[in-house]
Amino acid sequence: MIWIALVLLYGTLKGVREIVKKKALEKNSTIEVLFMYTLLSFLIVLPDARHAMGLELHFYFYIALKSFVIFLAWMFSFKAIKKMPISLYGVLDLSRVLFATLLGVVVMQEILGPYQVIGLVLVSAGLLLLKYHPRNRQGLAVPEGAAVEARYVVMAFASCMLNAVSGLLDKILMRDINSSQLQFWYLLFLTLFYLLFILLGRVPVNWGSAVRNQWVWLLSLLIVIADRALFVANGMEGSRITVMTLLKQAGCVVTILAGRFLFHEKNTTHKLICAAVIIAGIVAAVL
Repeated sequence: MIWIALVLLYGTLKGVREIVKKKALEKNSTIEVLFMYTLLSFLIVLPDARHAMGLELHFYFYIALKSFVIFLAWMFSFKAIKKMPISLYGVLDLSRVLFATLLGVVVMQEILGPYQVIGLVLVSAGLLLLKYHPRNRQGLAVPEGAAVEARYVVMAFASCMLNAVSGLLDKILMRDINSSQLQFWYLLFLTLFYLLFILLGRVPVNWGSAVRNQWVWLLSLLIVIADRALFVANGMEGSRITVMTLLKQAGCVVTILAGRFLFHEKNTTHKLICAAVIIAGIVAAVL
């Protein structure tokens, strides 16, 4: 089905985005990258303004709420990804499956079929496998990511939970509005939230460096394409949060491969095994 292809596209681009975030953060601070790429993303969708007007007042409130949720989620995720191996972040990010599935079942009253249950079990098993690490030559456990401070792991999990809430709001909003309306107002509110954070917090920003950061421009393009695909999929009849959440995790393979071949991280073989279990769960979920 088309919505499955769109969500897989979103998941793949999401994995690419994590790589681009890592590269962008090598040149600029978290808030510089967040504000600039959100602003550029909004400018890309600005031509949709003529299709975005005419919403009822309560929709603006819910879109602003979604934007604030993402504002917090991205603040957490950017700080986490800057301080931990990208392959580890990619696997931790899969915990959003659990949060989103719970919301889909409890709030949207979705029913998990046998294959979806198998898929959820496999994805969860892949996450749990992360606890078992390769051993060094002396036979002692080598804790992958042990050097990563606990607060950054907490930030990664907080980001996952908030992203799951955002996904639920997407599904609810796309019942009554179109993708152009959601993307335009969502990016506008998000840009304003980051601008307020900079102004009220008197955060120093190197505007020239942020504009010259080519990774920020690429990030903006990726988020516009990926989010539009996801919003359209959410508006299609038959699309389900529980299945969509599993499909989105295809991006973890991208981040794990990038960890090995681009960032030369260690212990990625173990993470690839985790990812293979997760991908098996994704395949089961769409049967």
